[in-house]
Amino acid sequence: MIGAIRLRAGMRRSPDRFRLLSAGVSVGAPAVLIAIVVVLYQEAAPAIASFGARFLVTSSWNPVTVNFGALPFIYGTVVTSAIAIAIALPVGIAVAMVLNEPGAAGLREAVGTGIELLAAIPSVVYGIWALYVLAPFLYVHVEAPLSARLGFMGFLSGPPRQTSLFTASVVLAVMILPTLSAVSRDVVRAVPKGLRESSIALGAGIFGATVLALGRALGETIAVTMVIGNRPEIPASIFSPGYTLASVIANEFTEATGQIYPAALVELGLVLILVTFTVNIAALLLVRRTAARST
Repeated sequence: MIGAIRLRAGMRRSPDRFRLLSAGVSVGAPAVLIAIVVVLYQEAAPAIASFGARFLVTSSWNPVTVNFGALPFIYGTVVTSAIAIAIALPVGIAVAMVLNEPGAAGLREAVGTGIELLAAIPSVVYGIWALYVLAPFLYVHVEAPLSARLGFMGFLSGPPRQTSLFTASVVLAVMILPTLSAVSRDVVRAVPKGLRESSIALGAGIFGATVLALGRALGETIAVTMVIGNRPEIPASIFSPGYTLASVIANEFTEATGQIYPAALVELGLVLILVTFTVNIAALLLVRRTAARST
């Protein structure tokens, strides 16, 4: 009898312990993010004090004169990620639809396995492949023809280069395709068949997959660094070299000396977090607004 009472008491305590553990984990995740931001802010304080808000809107990046501005890197990060999403989104949704429709089991398995294998490839391998295979292919078959025929459109003007914003965008599109297609596949699979057509038409869940893929694209470093050209300027054409926030940090952090130079690079990390945070907040507000209109 006493043993049964203890067993029931232990069973009652188990849910309470699980709730406490879940609450601790849920609080711990944002706490870690806040701690990271605080540490970065402390390390970036000399640059923040020296440049203020103009750090975000100026284009100079000169370690010799200790004059730094993040605008070219913000531009490169946003442009490459936007082009990558524009390329990968229709392909990812199409793959998700193929993987969820009946019939052609062999094709579904082959496509699904291939997409999953893309997620297992290291970033540096993507960079090597892009540098030696993708970049020359795009230069000959895409960039040069488009620049010759549509060069009157400023963002397609030449001269094209193998290392460019466009090349970096395409390799990013390949890298985020597994995330985009896998999440979209799971979302479509979770929708009842009777509601699938209307749900797909409304884009249910697809936007969430897009935001996850965009987050991956915004923070990608090695592969982009190898093919973007690493030039700290705002190019008029997507076929010209550029730079991203993550790339400049990876390239220059080990060489940064003095007090302001490393602090400026750390501030770039803060800016990258800010850009990612802004994208996610905008996505959350859009989803809530859509949900409110549908109710």
